[in-house]
Amino acid sequence: MNHRTQDGRTANDLGELREQAEHTRDELGRTVEALAAKADVKAQAEEKAAAAREKAAVAAERAKEKAVVAADLVKEKTAIATEQAKEKAAVATGQVKEKAAAATDLVKEKTPDPVLEKAEVVAQKAKANMAPLVAGAAALAGFLLVRRIVRGRRGRR
Repeated sequence: MNHRTQDGRTANDLGELREQAEHTRDELGRTVEALAAKADVKAQAEEKAAAAREKAAVAAERAKEKAVVAADLVKEKTAIATEQAKEKAAVATGQVKEKAAAATDLVKEKTPDPVLEKAEVVAQKAKANMAPLVAGAAALAGFLLVRRIVRGRRGRR
């Protein structure tokens, strides 16, 4: 059975025609499925939303990782700055102690012996009578505070 096709070829057997028909059916099915998928707006929107959610999750994870790295960096820098500040404070404290000792020595050298002896006696008496000395200082501070408050009220009138 010989059939002529549109392009002028002859189909030698029925099997070849069936194969061509099956192939055409498959192509047509795929084309219909592709058109149906393009026409399914809801499915497309769901796919896009899922992709956007995934992209947002990845971005959030990256941001979280960057934040952790930044926090660690800040902790490191803070620790270094704290250590440097402690070292500088220790150096400054040492310098202040040295200068205070030098000033004390200078004062002791320049101050006459009788004045130093009297200062030592006064210091010993102050240590022995610390409670009355503190009470007197507190009373003086209270008096000055009350006086300032009273004067402040008079000035407002």
